[in-house]
Amino acid sequence: MSRAEPAARPPRGGGAAGPPLPSPGASEPPGTPAAPAAVGSAATPGPLPRHPSRTLGLFADEVRTTFRRRRTLALLAVLAAVPVLVGVAVRVETGDAGRAAGAGPAFMAQITNNGLFLVFTALAATLPVFLPMAVGVVAGDAIAGEASAGTLRYLLVAPAGRTRLLLTKYATVLTFCLVATLVVAVSALATGAALFPLGELTTISGTRIGFGEGLWRALLIACVVALSLVGVAALGLFVSTLTDSGIAAMATTVGLVITVQILDAIPQLSAFQPYFFSHYWLSFADLMREPVLWDGVGRDLGLQALYAAVLGSAAWARFTTKDVTV
Repeated sequence: MSRAEPAARPPRGGGAAGPPLPSPGASEPPGTPAAPAAVGSAATPGPLPRHPSRTLGLFADEVRTTFRRRRTLALLAVLAAVPVLVGVAVRVETGDAGRAAGAGPAFMAQITNNGLFLVFTALAATLPVFLPMAVGVVAGDAIAGEASAGTLRYLLVAPAGRTRLLLTKYATVLTFCLVATLVVAVSALATGAALFPLGELTTISGTRIGFGEGLWRALLIACVVALSLVGVAALGLFVSTLTDSGIAAMATTVGLVITVQILDAIPQLSAFQPYFFSHYWLSFADLMREPVLWDGVGRDLGLQALYAAVLGSAAWARFTTKDVTV
């Protein structure tokens, strides 16, 4: 035996020497099954790469799960029923004594002349109460509902990562904001077309615009209303990371939304009201002026972005350090 080839050391315990270890880069014979890596060893593979298709798949799965829940479908059904009730009430009033003409909000007084105004009226009626409550329920259940059902741990075991899971949940809630707003708008448009005439409409400024332009502005208003709920979605997501009870998170989020709306109506708090996420919600009415006034809408969207950044960062800081035991 030469010096260049030292004798192989016997294994500890006096057993026979095992087969020689393959050198790095050596190929195994074809058909040889790979030995499973030990759990916790250095050979354990790390998380799978976060390919965009995996992120889209996770988002699609969350959207399907959210919109298949009976609670979500019930919320959308209630939102769709509000424009129908408003349209029928206005129709009955005008058909009875014509008392609706010239009374009520600016949009309400125009419904009898053009059914498209029912879209604006329905959004104005649902935005202060129904839409925020629906978003609060879905957002509050995003993380806490998974923890309450015992599925959050399994989602984190999968190679998703806490940050990506949180962003996916938030994107799902924002999708619900858009869908809920469009449900109200489409239901109002169908009801308005069935009960009232359609055609050219008069803006708040008194100018006349065509029906196509009115449809475009209705879609724009619906998108602005959906973006106005970004702050509520971020609030609900943050609350959802603070508890493992979905019901508690939903109730807390809805309670905070109602509290903020009450504070926003107290004149003595006028110095603080411009910082409440609900303060500029009804500024979308400026989109029905000629020319369009963007100041209020810009303040609203800027305030929603601020709430999303602050509360979203707080939710991320809480969720990434949270001890998930269930």
